[in-house]
Amino acid sequence: MSNWPMLKHYDRDHLSNIAMPIGGIGTGTVSLGGRGDLRDWELMNRPAKGFVPRGDGGRGNEPFFALYAKPAGGPSVTRALEGPVDVSEYQGASGSVAVNHGLPRFAQCAFAAAYPLAQIQLSDPQVPVAVCLEAFNPLIPANADDSGIPIAVLRYTLTNRTNKRVAASVCGSLPNFIGNDGVEELAQANRNRFRKARHCQGIFMDSKGVDPAAISYGTMALTTTAKTGITYRTAWKKAGWGTSLLDFWDDFAADGRVEKRPSEGVDMPSASLVVRTNILPKAHKTITFLLTWHFPNRHTWSPGDDPYIGNYYATHYGDAWDVASKTAPRLKKLEQQTVRFVSAFAASDLPEVVKEAALFNLSTLRTQTCFRTPDGRLFGWEGYNDHSGCCMGSCTHVWNYEQSTAFLFGDLARTMRDTEFNHATDDQGMMNFRVHLPLSRAQEFGKAAADGQMGCIMKAYRDWQLCGDDAFLQSIWPKVKKALEFCWIEGGWDGDGDGVMEGCQHNTMDVEYYGPNPQMGIWYLGALRAGEEMAAYLGEADFAQTCRRLYESGRAYIDEQLFNGEYYEHRIEPPKKVAASLRLSMGAAELSDPDYQLGRGCLVDQLVGQFFAHVCGLGYLTKRAHVRQTLRSIRKYNHRKKLTDHFNCMRSYALGDESALLMASYPRERPDNPFPYFTEVMTGFEYTAAIGMLYEGQLKNGLQTMRDVRNRYDGAKRSPFDEAECGHHYARAMVAWAGVLALTGFNYSGVTKSIAFAAELGTFFWSNGAAWGTVRIAQRQAGYRIVLDVLYGQIKIKHFRLTGVGEHTFDRELVLRENSQRTFVVGSGKEHTT
Repeated sequence: MSNWPMLKHYDRDHLSNIAMPIGGIGTGTVSLGGRGDLRDWELMNRPAKGFVPRGDGGRGNEPFFALYAKPAGGPSVTRALEGPVDVSEYQGASGSVAVNHGLPRFAQCAFAAAYPLAQIQLSDPQVPVAVCLEAFNPLIPANADDSGIPIAVLRYTLTNRTNKRVAASVCGSLPNFIGNDGVEELAQANRNRFRKARHCQGIFMDSKGVDPAAISYGTMALTTTAKTGITYRTAWKKAGWGTSLLDFWDDFAADGRVEKRPSEGVDMPSASLVVRTNILPKAHKTITFLLTWHFPNRHTWSPGDDPYIGNYYATHYGDAWDVASKTAPRLKKLEQQTVRFVSAFAASDLPEVVKEAALFNLSTLRTQTCFRTPDGRLFGWEGYNDHSGCCMGSCTHVWNYEQSTAFLFGDLARTMRDTEFNHATDDQGMMNFRVHLPLSRAQEFGKAAADGQMGCIMKAYRDWQLCGDDAFLQSIWPKVKKALEFCWIEGGWDGDGDGVMEGCQHNTMDVEYYGPNPQMGIWYLGALRAGEEMAAYLGEADFAQTCRRLYESGRAYIDEQLFNGEYYEHRIEPPKKVAASLRLSMGAAELSDPDYQLGRGCLVDQLVGQFFAHVCGLGYLTKRAHVRQTLRSIRKYNHRKKLTDHFNCMRSYALGDESALLMASYPRERPDNPFPYFTEVMTGFEYTAAIGMLYEGQLKNGLQTMRDVRNRYDGAKRSPFDEAECGHHYARAMVAWAGVLALTGFNYSGVTKSIAFAAELGTFFWSNGAAWGTVRIAQRQAGYRIVLDVLYGQIKIKHFRLTGVGEHTFDRELVLRENSQRTFVVGSGKEHTT
């Protein structure tokens, strides 16, 4: 068993809803269930929640792994490599609804994880070996390709608990369900063949009958890295009732091997792959399986004459066998780099809940929420329904919140900026907040979102600062400038050019606000500040001055007119004129007295623009005292210790005795019909408020708000790897990464080659999207001793700043590469390499 770091442990009472996605960025996933089962087989270019494939032959022909163990001179034992079935699955019209419910299984089970690493411990007094299943897919920040391999690695470590030698086998069984994606059933003439490569061997699955243009057309492979002890079947016995399963079980349970069965013309033949070994007393043996897949035919989310857009990973691999044969020899290094990342992150001196929220929500990048087109661009739904994507188009007003991609995979984030500005923004500066595909259709949506557009301008600044690439800035700047100028068109968001958004403002609440409000107003202030900085750098002094003038005017208005002493309010003002591209059909029908407004409510994320300004290093957009008081008011008015007496007219993401922050509260006056979601609870918004609190030093409230969220995703009630909003694996929740930024004070500018941290003692993880490592900060009599380690990638540094303490400027620009270290004391002028 490996010495993997584990961040969170789940006992038997908190396993039933665990489903950890295993797969690469943009490849689809299969999820590891809390008891060790494989569920949610979402490999084929569409969501498939609850889908577990069943091969021909009926009940029992679902995927599972099984153990055979026989101590010398003793009886053999055969078990599914899973823990007990949860009692919630005991009853159905035909008995238990659990997959493979009839298989003998282990009595005890526990789950632990530090995403993307998971361990399942299985034990049973009647079984001579204890089993540890280790499952993962490579996740290496700053290396999107190696984090985008369509593979699930499943490693079983068998520990002999007895004083006798044990003969043991592990068998993986999988139906060839190519063509059946959980929605359509197109499987026809599928076939399984045994193959060998230099570093792996196993079953290759393809289809002779599925239409090669179908999204479910492709290949799969179940292989092992074992060299000896292999037996296999490429088909199960063709029979009715439960005979197919009975035949397999009797065969495997007899001696821990399987004998071949004829392929008799079934469309979805099941295959089994066995690895047999011997384990000395008190010793252990490890058996590794690789599940790989290759489904190249992704279709667009905006159907047209030609729906095909394809998958990036399919340009790197010819089929699933190619994935296995190329990855197997690299597996040790890929695992080492993944473990190095997770170990460095998990060992950081940060609160456990901050690490858990940040790390576990990274799983969304690997689900069907996200995909990459063959040119390498990253796109994302907002989330997804059980069998379809939800809210297409890399929606700007949702993806504005997430911070994970830019700080871990900067190259992917920059592809999104290029799409937003150079493809989705028209010549007037109107950014389509949902982008159609292919990119030749990027501007078909025809509508702009105020918060989405302003946030993209701030993201452009953030991503330029993180990479320091002037060519990147110059490539998007013309449309960034246009996107700001769009605010000032007639009938626009700020049509009178006073620095205040009072026009028709479509936003992430899926309605339009009318009149000045903190949410859009502060986003606008952040965009003006970002625009000022970029324009000044590029020598456009006049535009920079315009941005500054509007910023100062807007800031004064918001602080003087919208702050009510406790928080910022929305002044509802019917519009005089509305530009056609600003209004959708989801909001108020009557503009003279519009419905669906925030009004005088205390909005949970009214300071999202301010929080993002801290991430970008842009400072305070409004008065610091007002910001801090507002956050205290959000906690005071929006927090509910329990929800048993809370009325909610929309969706429920928190219930009963669970604690949460409401989307809005109305301590003063409520409109008759506020914006639709005001009674709801959604994690991405809660994190936004919580992280704002962390930035302002309100640690108790911020951390408790994050704990309230993660306590709801405890494995028993909900999956810890699926924070839903409008769909599973919702992109907004990836804002949780900013909790790391808030507490470490991390900021990096590739433009000035400066790196900054808060003056907090301890060891902390850092990443800028192209490199990552740790910093150790220790106080000494003469300043602070800094040890900066680069564990992956390359970073350029000229200045190191410890916020509130001082700055160390190096004699020359340093280029720190992987495994390099720099030790120095801030403020002493001394530095030396160790």
